[in-house]
Amino acid sequence: MLKLDLPDGIKKVLLHACCAPCSSAIIECLLQNGIRPTVFYFNPNIFPLEEYEIRKAESQRYVDTLELDFVDADYNHVAWQEQIKGLEKEPERGRRCVECFRIRMLETARYAFENGFTVFTTTLASSRWKNLKDIFAAGNYAAEQFEGVRFWDQNWRKGGLSERRLEIIAQYDFYNQQYCGCEFSFHKKE
Repeated sequence: MLKLDLPDGIKKVLLHACCAPCSSAIIECLLQNGIRPTVFYFNPNIFPLEEYEIRKAESQRYVDTLELDFVDADYNHVAWQEQIKGLEKEPERGRRCVECFRIRMLETARYAFENGFTVFTTTLASSRWKNLKDIFAAGNYAAEQFEGVRFWDQNWRKGGLSERRLEIIAQYDFYNQQYCGCEFSFHKKE
């Protein structure tokens, strides 16, 4: 089990979650460390709507089995598209992804601020396909916008969490998507 170093011994954390597969081992690790997360599902980047609904349902199913709180934030893909306008042709890990992280981390920080959370983190930091530096920069930027809110820049790739993630995916038979989420990262299989 990964021993976590949570700032100031805080036990209440808002966890931005992108999907059940990425969240599963992180949530388990948090619980094993005496931290009961509230799962915040805000992913307006996911396309199409059916894909969004599948990922949300899988996240909700896992959180429900653990009897944790699940916050279903609004899905507004059109607003997301407006916010990333001009970045559509950027490559994966490019400026579009950076802006997408900022959008999602700002909303997570806002929710944290408005609902009494002083610390938030994200499951985005578990994906080997994402740049940790960009994720952490977005989280820290978002936290700076709300007094009393702090971003916990935990690297969720280490401590055996990636291996445990695969075990939990099999155990729960999770739907495991094959692309990041937005239409610009979507590649149809031929």
